[in-house]
Order: sequence, then structure tokens, then C-alpha cells
Amino acid sequence: MFQLKSYQLDTLSALEDYLEDSRLSGDPKKAFENFVADNPTDTGQQYRIRQGMDGVPYVCLRLPTGGGKTVLASHTIEVAARAYLEEEFPVVLWLVPTNTIREQTLEALKQNDHPYREAIDNAFDGQVSVFDIAEVTRIRPKDIESRVCVIVGTLQTLRVKNTDGRRIYAHNENFEPHFTQIPDSTPGLEKDDEENVKFSFVNILHYHRPLIIMDEAHKARSRLSAEVVERINPACVVEFTATPTMGNVLYRVSPTELKAEEMVKLPFMLTEHKNWRNAINRAVTERRSLEKTASGDADYIRPIALIQAEPQGREATVDVIKQHLIENENVTEAAIAIATGSQRELDGIDLFDKRCPIKYIITIEALKEGWDCPFAYVFCSAQTVRSAVDIEQLLGRVMRMPYAKRREIDELNKAYAHVISPGFAEAAEEMHDKLMNMGFEDDEALDNIIPTQGTFEGFDDTPLGRAAQETPPLIFQVTEKPDLSKVRTFEDEKVQVERTDDGYQMKVTGHISEDQAEELVKIIPEPEQDKIRKTIKIHRDKFQRRPTPFEAGVPFAVPLLGVLVEGDLELASPDLCLELHGWDLNDYPARFEGNEFVYDDDAQTFEFDIKGNKVVYSHSDDTPIFRRGYISDKWDEPRLVRWLDRELHKMGKGAEFRQEVMMEFIRKCIHSLLNSGEFDLLALVRAKFLLVKALFEKIGRYRKQAYEKGFQATLLEGGAPVEASFDFSFDFKNNVYPSAGEAYRGAYTFKKHYYGNERIRDLKNNSEEFRCAQAIDTAKQVKHWVRNLPWGKEASFRLPTSTDYFYPDFVAELVDGRLFALEYKGKHIKDTADTLEKENIGKLWEEKSQGKCIFLLGLDKDDMGRDIHAQVKNKLA
Repeated sequence: MFQLKSYQLDTLSALEDYLEDSRLSGDPKKAFENFVADNPTDTGQQYRIRQGMDGVPYVCLRLPTGGGKTVLASHTIEVAARAYLEEEFPVVLWLVPTNTIREQTLEALKQNDHPYREAIDNAFDGQVSVFDIAEVTRIRPKDIESRVCVIVGTLQTLRVKNTDGRRIYAHNENFEPHFTQIPDSTPGLEKDDEENVKFSFVNILHYHRPLIIMDEAHKARSRLSAEVVERINPACVVEFTATPTMGNVLYRVSPTELKAEEMVKLPFMLTEHKNWRNAINRAVTERRSLEKTASGDADYIRPIALIQAEPQGREATVDVIKQHLIENENVTEAAIAIATGSQRELDGIDLFDKRCPIKYIITIEALKEGWDCPFAYVFCSAQTVRSAVDIEQLLGRVMRMPYAKRREIDELNKAYAHVISPGFAEAAEEMHDKLMNMGFEDDEALDNIIPTQGTFEGFDDTPLGRAAQETPPLIFQVTEKPDLSKVRTFEDEKVQVERTDDGYQMKVTGHISEDQAEELVKIIPEPEQDKIRKTIKIHRDKFQRRPTPFEAGVPFAVPLLGVLVEGDLELASPDLCLELHGWDLNDYPARFEGNEFVYDDDAQTFEFDIKGNKVVYSHSDDTPIFRRGYISDKWDEPRLVRWLDRELHKMGKGAEFRQEVMMEFIRKCIHSLLNSGEFDLLALVRAKFLLVKALFEKIGRYRKQAYEKGFQATLLEGGAPVEASFDFSFDFKNNVYPSAGEAYRGAYTFKKHYYGNERIRDLKNNSEEFRCAQAIDTAKQVKHWVRNLPWGKEASFRLPTSTDYFYPDFVAELVDGRLFALEYKGKHIKDTADTLEKENIGKLWEEKSQGKCIFLLGLDKDDMGRDIHAQVKNKLA
């Protein structure tokens, strides 16, 4: 079965938390605000209520190109059904942007062995039916009652102002069986001129309130699209996109997370060329070199170059490039495929077949939507970057990692791009914008564009930039001739201007200071100034700034805590502490106690505890879960127990116990409710989704109690030998700094941050943490340091606690090789149980390191009245 990556699991977990809060609070807007307040990876957005859908959760999940949006959409059905819809068999309307994507999605969802379909089948025991929106007359009432019905269509099919004559809006006698169960009084149903309810597909959707999954949601932002969604009357809408425009972005996955999960090739090695012939020559050379390199890889890889030709009427057309490849680059015709609207030479071709000869694919605008071949390594555009509107899609093609696994040969972990541009900085600026549109953040995009040598006699493959002996000239294009008399701070001949076909080309040699950069910008026409300012910034960043320790590949490894188990050192973790101490569900009371689960029949409300909060939850017989009529003789106690057991396994509870233990625990809990006199079996059946939540929380509390005991006994009471060992270490060198959160923008320049002053996150100017950072940065003993962020989870240094993990605020390597961790606490929380526990585990880490590590709990003022600077100075001394 397809295994989800960590970032995909985190995305689904975020969605589940939000939907669960929305369902229990009844306020999707408030739930959104709660979520972004509680999660440091928040997007900073305000929730926008969609037209006519005040009470409908309407959120967007942002995943960059190559992030697996479609497989996540498949898993979203189960998450939404359990956390919000409370439906055994939800109706799902899956909307995609084009008919091509619709056909591909349908094909995948109808294949029982495809990961998309497997995800839904596993969640709903195979009780799944998939329909094209053109075949909805085949859907029977029995399908909706006893199967998950997934209807795949395009928004265009539904997007009309006048619904007359549209098949899905029209009255159809084939739908009559559905309307024997749909009351005419249901509000919002479309009626004909005689005020009779139309037997239409949209009315069926309106009544059953589907879950809407919207792919490429940024393409559905018109007012008419909003009216269509409102007309359907969804219970919940979940959007997926790499480039949200106005969506309520609940969760964002960064491209660097995809890189960490070995899903994409990064960085892009970017080479600029003066003309298309040079670009193609270098692309061919690079592809051949990669093919030779790939012969040493464990898996079969045949690197492919994607070449973007110019349209008819221009110089570098498809035919011209093909002829050039054959006549000038010694490429065989069999190795070339043309993929355009009129020439579809990839149709029916298996590019993964070892017998396939194709190594070059020529296109004009974009490849067939949904096309995916991770063997694509080299992108080459014969169009100028400025005019190439389809570069984003083609860059996305070369980003995907073969076999979703990092290759042992480093050259095969990168993507390669060859473009036409007067200079690197301008090419990088244009590519930077393309990557931003693909889901990168500003600095993330810049970090993943690496300059390489252009085509010239005797070139080698050495990356340019900070390792180069000379700074290459800054070259960019402007529309009007600049007045060089206003450029006063440059030496003679440092700034040159030449007339070109497109305007004027400026060439600036040598070092460019910030003042000089602004002087250059001021002689540029105002509409072009922001663009040129960015181009100059990129040039200075890539060629003038000293490399950070991270960019230079300086190791920065920090030992983690390990536990000796039968002579072998194992990483200290909650699961290990639990395993060593033991945890048996039979040791805990199998009954609901107090207010853990209470029902008020008169008020039709349930009251139960979830995530440490008492929740009052009401239901109505008008909600979809009750409309279909749960009849008591369809359910008995064993069936309810089996259902609850199955759902708990799906939620991750139960796998650590034998099934008979879990089922007996559930049975006893159910009995405790039935024997209380407050419930009958039908009430529990009606509340079964709430029961699952309550049981999940109850088992979770028991597990937490068992872990707290195991943590105390194993780590703090000496139950097992503990070491701070480099056998288990976290190396910042091998982990890209998390891009979530606000970047530091203070006037003070930190000189020793491992990732650089411009990359520091979650550090507000003149805050208490800022003063900690200053104390570390100015300490003579510190070699480099990092603002250690909890947002990267396994991408940050962490130590176990009795509840989970904690991430010291700052980690530094000292000049003498020791490691220093600092956790800062304000005086108002310096004596809390949480702070004391963190101090204990930090001191344990220090004690067990044999002098390699030191830990400080930093305070605004310590017991001796010393400020944080003095505390750091004293500790490091």
C-alpha cells in the first residue's frame, strides 16, 4: 500500500484538527482562527466567509508542484467524513480544472489498485463507487445510502448563470427514485415554472450536501464559480493548489519539505545563454553527461531534456530545433519526440521502458496536462524567459525525483535549466517569479537557484557564484536609455549601455554597494524599478554576499539523547520509553466516568471531553446523518463495538493492542453508558462518531499517563543508562532551515547565524528572544548558532519530554567544539511544571554528554539579578 510522507500526514492532521473544531464549535471561522493561533506555521490569513456559506468550512491546503495533491485529496474524504460530516458514506463532488485532468483522475479512481482508489477503499471497506459527471443518471438511491459516491467533473460543467437546458440542472425522470426520499419542502431546491421541484442532479447534490474537493482551486475564483458552489449547498469544501490567490490557506507545505522527503530534485542549476543554439548545445551536453552519471545509479534512469520551442513565425520553431538537434548535435531522430497540440508523439509511449529511445521532448506551450515522467532532468527554453508563460509547468516536470527517492549520486538530485537572457541575475529574477508561482516562498526560491557557467570555450561544470574568482557583470534590459550622468559613485566604464532590439542593455562590472544599487534603480523608468531592484538584489546575493556556514557545507551536528537497551544504544523517544516501561490497556478502567460522555435527551445534546476541553454538542434530525433513518434493529451492540473498533484503528488507536483486548475495552465502555440509564442503544448509534472521538481521547489520556511513568522511570530516575551521543545526532547541515513564520527584519545584523541573517525566522526585533540571540551572537566563544524552530519537527534539534518533545530556542556550536543549547523563559513562567521539566531534561543532556554539551535555562533576570547577556557569558565561561 502507498505510504504517505510525513508532510502529507501533517497536512491531513491539520485538516482533521480544523474540521473537528469546526464541527464541535459550529463556527468554521472561529475554528480557523483558533488553528492559525495555535500553530506556528500559520499563514497569517484572515478567514474569508464564502458567498452564502457562513457555516461551511471552506479551506485551502497549499502544496507545491510535485507534492501529491491528488493522493491527499483521496485521503481527505475519510478525514472529512470522520471529523466533520459524520457520515459513513459521504457524497463527494470532485472538481478539476479541465477535461484532460478529469479523464486522468477518473481513470485513476476507477482502478482498484491505484493509490488514489486504494486510499478511499481502505477507508470505507471497498464500499465505493466512482462516477463521471456525465453518467450521474446511473447513481441509485441505494448507492448514496450504502456507498461512498465520488462524482468527478469540471467546474465549467456547473458554471452557468442560466441553468435552463444544462443537463445536470435539468429535470430528468431517471432521478425520480431519489426524490421519493427528498421532501419537497427542503429549502433551496430549484423548481420549475409551476413551482414543482425539479428532478435534477444539482437538486440531489443540494439535498445530500456533498463534500467538495477542488483541485487547482486558484482557477475557480470568479463570482460565478462562487455562485455555483453555493447552489450545490456543500457541507464542506477543501481546496488544493500550489498558488492560492484568495483561499483560506489552512496549511502550507514548503518545497524544501518535499526535498527533505526526497520527492523533488532541488536546487535548479541555472545557466543563461545569449541565443537558443548555445542553450540547446549546453542542454544536450548536460543531458549526455547526466546519462553517463546515471549509469552508476542503482535504478534505471534515462535523463530526458524538455525543450521549449518558439511558436510558428519565430526563429526557433519545433521543426528548426529538431533539425538542429539531428544535424548539429548528433541526436538520432528516434531519440526525439514532439509534443504539441497537433503532434502528439508521446501518446501511447512508455517513457519508463528501458527500450524506449526518447531522450529529447520538444514542446511549445506545455505538455499534456497531468504528464509525469521523473526522468525529465534538463529544461531548455528557446523562448526568452520573459515571454515564456508556460515555463512554470515545464519546470514542474523536471522537479520530480525518480522513484521518489534521493539518488546516491548528487548530480542526479538536482534539476537543470538553460534559458536565454543577457545575464544570470535577470534570468534568475524571472525564474524566481516562476518558482514563487509554483509554491516557493521568496527566500526559498532564491536559495534553490544556483548559477552555473554559461557556454564559452573551455567551460567546465563548476557552479559559479561565491566560489568564483571574479564577480560576473550584472546585465539587465530596460526599455529607455538611462542617463549615466546621474550615476556618480561608479568608476569610469563600470557602467555601460548598449542599444538592443528590445531597448537598452545595461552592464555593470565589479562590486555593487547598496547605495550604488539604489543609484542605478533611480535612472530606470519608474514602472521598471521594482523589477530591476530585485534583479540587482539577486545579483548581489549570489555573487557578493559571503557564503553562510550552511551554504559552505560546514557541519553542525548536535548529539541527541540515547538509551542503552540490552547493550545497544537506541534513540530516546516517547515510544521507546513507553515500550521499556510497558503499557497495557487492561490496566486502566474500561468505563466512562464523570462527565466524560453525557447525553441530555430533552436538549438533544451530548457533553464530552475532547483535547482537555468539555464540549457540548447538539444534533438535529434534519442533519444528513439522521435523515436516512437509523433503525434500531439494524444495529446491535456487537455491531456497534465492531464499528467503533474499526474506526479507532483508522485513527491510529488499536494497532498496539490485540484486537480482542481493544474490543473488550470498547464493549465495557459501551456497557458503562448503557447501564448509566442516560442512553439507549439507538442514542449511542446516533452518536457513534462522537463516541469514537471520546474513546480516542480516553485511550490517548491513558497512553499519556503510561508514557509519563515510562519517561520518568527511564530517563529521570535512572531506569536505563542514558547518553548524549553523536550516534544519534541532528545535523543542521543536512536540513534546510524551515521557511514558515515571519522572517527577521530588524536593523541589527547577526553575524554568526548558521543560515545567515536574512534567513532567521520567528525573531522579532527588540523582543526578549532577540536579546538572547544578541547575547549568543556577540559571545566570543560562539562559532555559529541557529534559532531552533519547532516548526520543522524532525528538521530541528529536539529533546524528549513527558508529553512529547521540546525544542530549545537556540543552539550554538562553540569555537572549542562544544554544543550549547539555550531555552528562554519569561519570569512569569520560570517556575511552571513545563519549564522545570525542560530544565531537567536539558541538564540531563548536558550531564550525559561527557563535557560535549552545555545547557542554559535563560531568564530575563536570574536569582543573582544577572540579565541574559551575563547569564550567557557566565555559562560559556
